Amino acid sequence: MSQPLRQSTSKTSASSLPDPIRAVIFDMDGTLLDTEAAHRRAFAQTGEAIGWPMADDLLLSMVGIHRDENERMLAAHLGPDFPLARFYADSDALFEAAVDAGIPLRPGARLILDHLAQAGIPMALATSTAAPYAQQRLEKSGLLHYFDVVVTRTDVDRPKPHAEPYLLAARLLGVDLAHCVAVEDSHVGVRSATAAGIATVMVPDLLPPTEELTLACAQILPSLTDLRDLLLATA
Repeated sequence: MSQPLRQSTSKTSASSLPDPIRAVIFDMDGTLLDTEAAHRRAFAQTGEAIGWPMADDLLLSMVGIHRDENERMLAAHLGPDFPLARFYADSDALFEAAVDAGIPLRPGARLILDHLAQAGIPMALATSTAAPYAQQRLEKSGLLHYFDVVVTRTDVDRPKPHAEPYLLAARLLGVDLAHCVAVEDSHVGVRSATAAGIATVMVPDLLPPTEELTLACAQILPSLTDLRDLLLATA
């Protein structure tokens, strides 16, 4: 059942979405897969274990940001004594154990993908995760077959929040930007998609929308189920 939308941060009209929608480009982590929460737990647990506890605001500041930039942020924030290599080795081991155990899908993920597939709407993925890890996670979650195009961190010179991942995904799909929809959970991802000129639906995960992003997004919805319901209502 769809959750009620809060009037202060949600848009319920479909008028700001393209008509027709000819392609949908999804983010992966935090949008389709519950990996952002798993990363956050791995980082927090590792920080505690090695004697460098991580403040929540630091962990949240890294949401949606690619690995190289996260490493620079941690080094700058924690200083030269922080054992960066050990931290990532240990946190990676915790995260991969979580992946092996099975990362849950975000609510409504399979529902919206099935709806778009049945409607014959091409789908792409634009993620800050590098290849081949992105493809492996999609395959393990049973989602890889939905996507005509997968754009990873490895495929671009300028990752999110730059527009390049979304511009490349739309070009590879062969669909005009004006007829694409992007689906994102993070601030960085929304900035990337809107910079590309794509109508963007934000489904927040760890980070609530800011006033800036509320104005920039075509829609802000509680779940991917709500996106499916909105598309059904306007079909």
